[in-house]
Amino acid sequence: MPRRTGLVRLLFLLQYSPFLPMQGASVLQSSAPSPPPKDGANPGGLLNDPGSSQPTKYEDSQNPEQKAKNQFECGPLLRYDTIENGEWHGAALIVTASAQSTDKPTLKYSWDPERPLSLHRQHIREDGDSADLGLRFANLTTQPYHSQTENKHPLGPNAQVRTAHGQKIYAYAERNGTYAFWRFFIRIPLADSEMRIQYSIDNGMEMDFVVPGRSQTMRLAAYSCNGFSAGVNPDDLRGPGSQSSYDLVWADLLAKHAEQPFHVLVGGGNQIYCDGIIREPELQEWANQPKPEEKKRYPLTQEILTAIEHFYFDYYCKMFSSGAFAHANSSIARISYFRSCTNAGRKIDGYGSYPDDLQRSPVFNAIGSKGYFFFLLFQCFINVSSDGIDDRPSAHFFKSLIIGGPGTYVPFPSHSFLSPIGPTAWVLMLDCRAERNLAQMCSEEEYRKVFQRLNGLPHKTEHLIIQLGAPIAYPRMVFLESILSSKFNPLGRRGSTAGIRDKFNANPGLLDDLNDHWTSKYHKAERNWFIGQLQLFAQQRRIRITFLSGDVHCAAVGVLKTLQKSKRLSAPVPESDHRYMLNVVTSTFRPRGEPPSGVLTMLSSLSTKRHRTMHYADTDEEMFPLFSKDADGSKPKSQYIMGRRNWCSITLEHPSEELLFDIRVEKKKGHGETIGYRILGVQAFTQLILTLRYPICAPPPRWTPQTT
Repeated sequence: MPRRTGLVRLLFLLQYSPFLPMQGASVLQSSAPSPPPKDGANPGGLLNDPGSSQPTKYEDSQNPEQKAKNQFECGPLLRYDTIENGEWHGAALIVTASAQSTDKPTLKYSWDPERPLSLHRQHIREDGDSADLGLRFANLTTQPYHSQTENKHPLGPNAQVRTAHGQKIYAYAERNGTYAFWRFFIRIPLADSEMRIQYSIDNGMEMDFVVPGRSQTMRLAAYSCNGFSAGVNPDDLRGPGSQSSYDLVWADLLAKHAEQPFHVLVGGGNQIYCDGIIREPELQEWANQPKPEEKKRYPLTQEILTAIEHFYFDYYCKMFSSGAFAHANSSIARISYFRSCTNAGRKIDGYGSYPDDLQRSPVFNAIGSKGYFFFLLFQCFINVSSDGIDDRPSAHFFKSLIIGGPGTYVPFPSHSFLSPIGPTAWVLMLDCRAERNLAQMCSEEEYRKVFQRLNGLPHKTEHLIIQLGAPIAYPRMVFLESILSSKFNPLGRRGSTAGIRDKFNANPGLLDDLNDHWTSKYHKAERNWFIGQLQLFAQQRRIRITFLSGDVHCAAVGVLKTLQKSKRLSAPVPESDHRYMLNVVTSTFRPRGEPPSGVLTMLSSLSTKRHRTMHYADTDEEMFPLFSKDADGSKPKSQYIMGRRNWCSITLEHPSEELLFDIRVEKKKGHGETIGYRILGVQAFTQLILTLRYPICAPPPRWTPQTT
């Protein structure tokens, strides 16, 4: 095979690989990194502000009185905020038809502090009836449904009952009617043991969720990439006898939830896939413009803006109210990360990392701005127009909120969240999207406010989980980024590869993905600076930091640790190494498909390399060989990368105080049931650790804090 032809085929394989690692450059540096870029952000220019709380106006074609009272269009959805003075703070959200109705919905919730938590396995309907999640999940329906307690958990004489009245935070109007977003504030005094909270809205179906005990660390379930990309046939991931491929892995998560309830559901990005927005009829003329420059100049008409709004609203209502995902949304309180404005089949994935003129073009900018607006509304229960951007605890509805700098291309500031998940553990959902551009992930202002809040964590804090959309420690593809950026790039020439160029700016589509990641040439200095600042923070406060990531459609574990400068010197014990940080990668629930063996072989080879990028800061980096066997028991294609559907449960082990990550990987394609790959600690795998020279866990911090 001629050299050029082989390279083109490799790039073509990578471009269409469902297992795209999407990482950029990493080069050896001999000096300390520069600070993060200056924040020169300003809101994107829109003909019509897609972030406005004022909905597009229509004459309502339906009589509101003909609609059922507070008819649900979406929800209930649950969100966790914080714990304050021993009281759990969270919220619920519903969307109802007829925003003109004067009837405010009411949420009633109750609990019994003296009743031990009872576990039950029958949660999901199978063909209309309850099913044992632990044994059967082949025929789950995808119709809207919710868990129903049916008096299975009667309250005792000391039960507590509270009522929360709905607060209308947004009204949306379209041709078919008007809709209201109702938010309910929930407060629950924690007891000695975890409790099941029963709730209902307007005396309707009773549902439940679980809150932890007062001194208990929450159990977390983490996921990302909850959708199928354009071009992927969902039926290819539907096992024999299954009616749908959408619910299978969610059913597995809910089966584990029924056995031992999760307290928080962590959405690590791409909670829904919005590929279909490009296929909206009103956007076809824009999408089919033959030249990128014509797309950039194309005007944002009211018709197009209305179509964008309608798509997001309708798709959120559909996805968040159907199947097992809906059940999870109503039975586990969530915290969410914003990965991309639309993961449109890699058409607009990585919003913020495209060239500036494209990002500011009217239609492209509106898609991203509206995507962020509806993310805040549906997933964070926030309307900036009514809630404001004052993040002082006494001023904002959500006390975990950290407002950063203004968005570069969206008319909103960044929204990060810092929440406790136990007496000694916290989680930071760092917004790396609102302020994103080719020169920065986050602004100086956002970093300043985030570290200011981190420095205020209680002194007894030992663990901090930082949710990032893309991995910060992952195999590099330096050569690929260099080739794609080069004038000699074979994809830059006319010919058979023209179809794999980006649809919007004529760049190779893969290059925009690479530019979007922490290790790209645009963000590498900021990445190294950020890691260095976290190392100083960890050293001074004696806090173990662990990264949680998604996006790359696989499961993997990266490791940052103190550099062993000589084999004659003993490597630092992880418990006493403030630089020891895991990057746990869990992705995806509904993948593009399993990876080609050639791509997996290449990634596996890259995973064996230690990166010297931060050797100047005495920091080493490598991937961990977690997968000694494939999920079906066979020999794995890679010990470092697992290209199957997966999710991750997170628990704190006692008495070791190690943070355990159990990556759950689908055993067999299309069957849903998973097997665990636990990232365990020293005491459980002594022989293995002696072989690998370090433990594979997030151990508690056992070094002496240093303030200089």
